[in-house]
Amino acid sequence: MRLLRGTALAALSMLAVCSPSWAASLQVAPVLVEVAAPGAATTLKLRNEGTTPLNAQIRVFRWSQVNGEDKLEPTSDVVASPPLAKLAPKVDYTVRLVRVSKTPVAKEETYRLFIDELPDAANQRNRAVNLLLRYSIPVFFYPTAGNPPALTWSVEQSGGKLAVVAKNSGDRHLRISDLKLRDDKGGTVSLGNGLNGYVLGGSSRRWVVASGKGSLSAGSPIAVSAQGDRGPITGSVQSGH
Repeated sequence: MRLLRGTALAALSMLAVCSPSWAASLQVAPVLVEVAAPGAATTLKLRNEGTTPLNAQIRVFRWSQVNGEDKLEPTSDVVASPPLAKLAPKVDYTVRLVRVSKTPVAKEETYRLFIDELPDAANQRNRAVNLLLRYSIPVFFYPTAGNPPALTWSVEQSGGKLAVVAKNSGDRHLRISDLKLRDDKGGTVSLGNGLNGYVLGGSSRRWVVASGKGSLSAGSPIAVSAQGDRGPITGSVQSGH
């Protein structure tokens, strides 16, 4: 299962093509969960800001990074209770997230909590278009000891496209936003002004530069800049193309 990029993103689900009808608005807080050992549980608040009841599904997936890509797998080590909820309008609802594994947290464990607004049966019968929300929330259980994140960068050419790779040799994750590359001749590449994603501990994350996002001179030294959840990020890399 491929991960939807970013946290708390709205996923559009077009159920039909007639007579648009906006679904009730599902709100979730917080949108980032971090639990330090020996803690094993936390809670989230769901709220329906609409005027009609809505149903939500809550699921947990183990989150890893393989070959620079995010990967999700089913897990039973962390559970959400309840897995389904019916939310009345303007009412707060509590979801409990519990790490049920009895093995102590030896290194940072990474999960994604998916909270999906489910389709309204009446809208489906009426062939309405339903706008459904999906929240993809990062969840981290971590020990108090461990090395902080440490990134090394590389740039590669693949399939005619430029890609940048961040390798994290630390034990904790690092959140990346506003990622930019600049060569010594003034060429720049921007991967967007918002959230670019996470580099998990002991893992690599790869971004492919979309067309029209800038260009770099072949063989030039490249400076990397970004914002992280621990402050500004800088680095350098030699272009491989």
